[in-house]
Amino acid sequence: MPSTLTENVRKTVLENGLTVLTKEVHTAPVVTVQVWYKVGSRNEEPGVNGIAHQLEHLMFKGTLNRPIQFGRLFSALGSDSNAFTSYDQTAYYGTVERNKLKALLVLEADRMQNSQIEPEQLASEKRVVISELQGYENSPEYRLNRAVMQAVFPNHAYGLPVGGTKADVEKFEVEQVQKYYRNFYTPDNAVLVIVGDFQTANTLETIKEVFGKLPKRQEAGGRGQEAGVISPSLPTPHSPLPTPIVLREPGAGRLLQVVYPLPDANQPDVPALDVMDYIFTEGRNSRLYQALVESGLASEVTASVASLRESGWYEVLVTAGSKKDLKKIDSVLSHAIANVAEKGVTTEEVERAKTQLTADVILSNRDITSQAMRLGNDETTVGDYRYTDRYLAAVRLVKPTDVVAVINKYLTKEARIVGFFEPTQKQITRVGDKPDSAQTTENFSPGVPVLPSEVMKYLPPVDLATDAIAQVLPQEYKLTNGLRILLLPDNSTPTVTLSGYIQGGTEFDPDNRAGLAAFVADNLLNGTKSKDVLTIAKILAERGASLNFEVHREGVHIEGDSLAGDLPIILEILADVVKNSTFPAQELELHRQQTLTDLQQELDEPSEVAKRIFVQSIYPKKHPLHTFPTEESLQQIHRQDVIDFKAKHYRPDTTVLALVGDFDLDKVRSLIQNDFGNWEVSGKAPTLKYPPVSMPQKIVSVNPVLPGKAQAVTYMGFTGIKRYDPRFHAALVLNQILGGDTLSSRLGAEVRDRQGLSYGIYSYFQAGKNAGTFLIEMQTSPEDTNQAIASTRQILQQIHQQGVTSHEVETAKRTLISHYNVSLANPEELTDRILMNEVYGLDKVELHTFTDKIQKVTFEQVNQAARELLHPDQIVVVTAGPSLLAEKSIR
Repeated sequence: MPSTLTENVRKTVLENGLTVLTKEVHTAPVVTVQVWYKVGSRNEEPGVNGIAHQLEHLMFKGTLNRPIQFGRLFSALGSDSNAFTSYDQTAYYGTVERNKLKALLVLEADRMQNSQIEPEQLASEKRVVISELQGYENSPEYRLNRAVMQAVFPNHAYGLPVGGTKADVEKFEVEQVQKYYRNFYTPDNAVLVIVGDFQTANTLETIKEVFGKLPKRQEAGGRGQEAGVISPSLPTPHSPLPTPIVLREPGAGRLLQVVYPLPDANQPDVPALDVMDYIFTEGRNSRLYQALVESGLASEVTASVASLRESGWYEVLVTAGSKKDLKKIDSVLSHAIANVAEKGVTTEEVERAKTQLTADVILSNRDITSQAMRLGNDETTVGDYRYTDRYLAAVRLVKPTDVVAVINKYLTKEARIVGFFEPTQKQITRVGDKPDSAQTTENFSPGVPVLPSEVMKYLPPVDLATDAIAQVLPQEYKLTNGLRILLLPDNSTPTVTLSGYIQGGTEFDPDNRAGLAAFVADNLLNGTKSKDVLTIAKILAERGASLNFEVHREGVHIEGDSLAGDLPIILEILADVVKNSTFPAQELELHRQQTLTDLQQELDEPSEVAKRIFVQSIYPKKHPLHTFPTEESLQQIHRQDVIDFKAKHYRPDTTVLALVGDFDLDKVRSLIQNDFGNWEVSGKAPTLKYPPVSMPQKIVSVNPVLPGKAQAVTYMGFTGIKRYDPRFHAALVLNQILGGDTLSSRLGAEVRDRQGLSYGIYSYFQAGKNAGTFLIEMQTSPEDTNQAIASTRQILQQIHQQGVTSHEVETAKRTLISHYNVSLANPEELTDRILMNEVYGLDKVELHTFTDKIQKVTFEQVNQAARELLHPDQIVVVTAGPSLLAEKSIR
C-alpha cells in the first residue's frame, strides 16, 4: 500500500494568487485539467439560494472571445468535461489526450475572466436549473433530507439545498449573477489541478503564459460579506425537537433520517468518526445492518460523515421494511448506538474498519480524474492538498477507545434531528395508448445547426506532436471446462480490478417468476457449503476488498477489486460462490422482503416507470425483454427455483473473467486453475432466440401519472440493432451527433441549450448480442414536456430526411476516439472493455482497432444509418410523472 498519495505533487502559486497543483502520472497518454473555485452554497443565504449553481450552468454559455456554447468546444476536443457545485466549492473538469492540454487551459482561463452572462441566456438556463431541481424534488429522500438539514442548520448556509430552490432561482437578476461572478471567479480564489502525462516544467511555463495575465480581485477584505452573502452561526447543541419532523406526502416507502452535527474537516476527531461510520454501516457484519436489516425491520441502511470547511454532520438514512413502524426503527437505531457507546467496540472491528477505509481511498484513486478530484477537494476544503495523507496516517492510529469517545461526544440524543417520511398514497398509473397528435402543433423551427466552421474558429490550437498509445493486449487463457480468462498486468497502482460475465441474465426469467435471475445473482454471496454469509462478508471486509454480482438482460456481471496482495482471496471467494452457493432459506426470505420494498420504491420513480412501460410498449408479451418483476412474480419464486436456475445457467463454458492490475501472469493462471479447474459442466448451455419485433405502425403516446412528482421523465424510441450489425460504428457516430452529449449534440443544443426545456437529454443505441433498443431519454418540467417532445421529433425528422453534415461527422469521430482513449486510462473501464469484447466474440485486438473502425466511418454511411435507423413517425413516447394536459399553456 503506498505511503503517500501526494509524494510527487508540486504546488505553485502564481503572482496573481492562482494556486496550481501538478502531479505527473505517466501510465497512459491522457491528462485531466480541473479548476476549483472556493465558492459554493456555503456563500449563500435565503433569497439567493442556488446562485452558485446557476452561475456554474452559465459558465458553459460562452465568453466575449468565444461566443459559443463551451460544450461544443469541449466535444470538438474530445474532452470528457463536466462541472459540479457543492457546499464549499464549484469545480470544472475535463480529461483529454495529452496533446490537448494547452487547449483546455486556454478555454478555462478564458471563462475565468470573460464569461458572458446575458438576460436571454439566464432566462433559458433558469428553466434548465428549475427542471433539475424538480428532478431532485421527485425523490422523497431529497425532500426529507432538505427538511432535516434546515432544522440542523437553521442559521447557516449548510442548511440550504446546494442546488437552490425554485422560488429563489426564478428571482435571479443578471446583475446579481454578474456581481457574483466578478467577486468569486478570480485567480486568487481558484485552484488549478493538473494530473496525468505531462512534463511539469514546460506545463508551468504554459500556465504562467495562459493564466498569469489574469488580474486578481481588486477589493480588499474577505470573500463572504462583500458579495452580499452572510455566513451565519453554526449549530450549537440544543434541546432535541420534541417530536420528529414528519413529511406526509405522496411516495412509496417509509424513510427515517437522523442527522448529528459534527466538527469541521480539520478537527482531529474526523478519522475516528469515519472509522465509527464503517463499524456502524459498512457491510453485512456492521452493527446497524445487523440490528435493522438482518432483523427484517429495514430493507436498507446507509450513512456518511460529511466533513466540510466550517462544520460537518453524520447522517443515517433507513429505508423501512414493508409495513414496519418508523418509531420502532428509530428506537432500535438509538438503542444500537447507545449499546456501542456503553459496551464499546472490539479491536477486530476497528482494524477491519481501518483496512476497509484505507483500501477504499486507494481503490478510488486509481484513475487520474479521481486523483485530481481528491487534490482539488482537499486544497479548497481544508487549504492543504496533503490532507488525505495526514488523514490516512491518523486513521491508522485510531483505537477502540477513540471510537467510543466520539460516539459519546457527538451522537447524543440532545444533538440529533430526526425526520420521518410517511407516504400518503400509492402511485396511480393511468395509461393511454393513442396517436400523438397534440405534440406536432408546436411552432418550432430548429434552424440550421451551428456551423462546425464556427466551432473550429473558436477552438484553441492543439499540439500535433502526439505519440501512439502503447498497444498492449490481454493474454487469453482457456480451461478445459470452457472457462475463458483474459489477463492484462499493469503495475501502475498496487491494485487489481476484476470484471466477469456469466450467461444467466433476466432474458431467461420465466414469465410467472420474473426476478428469478436477479434472485440467484443477489444471493450468491449468502452462503456456501463451507462458509456462511457473515464469514464471506468478514473475509472480504478484513481486506477492504469488494465482490458484487449484478444481473442485466444479457448476463450477470461480476465486479471485484482489491489491493494487489488480496487477489487470491477474491478469486477463492468467487470460485466458491459460483460452484458451491447453498441459498439458505432464511437469507432468501430476507432478500425477498427487501426486493419487494425496492420494487415499491422503483414504481414511485418516474424514470423506472417510464423505462418499464416504454420497453413493454415496444416488445410484445412472451418476448424476453417484455418481462419485469412484479409483486406476484417475486412471491412465486421458491428456493428450488433458485437452485435449479443456478445449476442450469451458471456454467464455466458461458463464463468469462477479465483481470487488470498488479499481478504475475503465471501465478494468476495457477490460482485460477486451482480455484476453477474442477468446476464441472454437463450438457449444452441454454440458448435463447429473440423473436423479430415489428416497428409500431404509428406514434404511440403513454402517460403514467405518479402523484406528488414535480418533474416528468420521457423515454422515446423503437427497436434498434445488434452489436454485430455492419452499421454499428456508423450508428455510434450518428448517435454522437444526435444526442450523445447533452450540450453539443443536435438535441442538446436545441432542446436544452437554446430552448432551456430539459435539464438532460441523451440518445443511445443499446446494442447487445441480440437486437437492442434505440432510445432518447429526457427530464422536463411538466409544462415544457409537450414542446420538448415535439422539438425532439422534428430534429429526428430533420436528420432522417436531410442527413447530417460532413463537419459534424468528423467532429463526432474525433470526440468518440478521444473519449475511448481516455476511458482506457481508467482500470475499471479498461477491464470492462476487454471483458465485453470477449463476450461479443470480437477479436482481442478490437481493444485497439475500435478507434480505426470509427475513423473509417464515412459521411455517406452515417447518413445511410440516419435513413435506415431513425423512424420519427413510428415511435413510442412514454412520459412518467405529473399529468400532462394537452391544453396546458406552454411557455
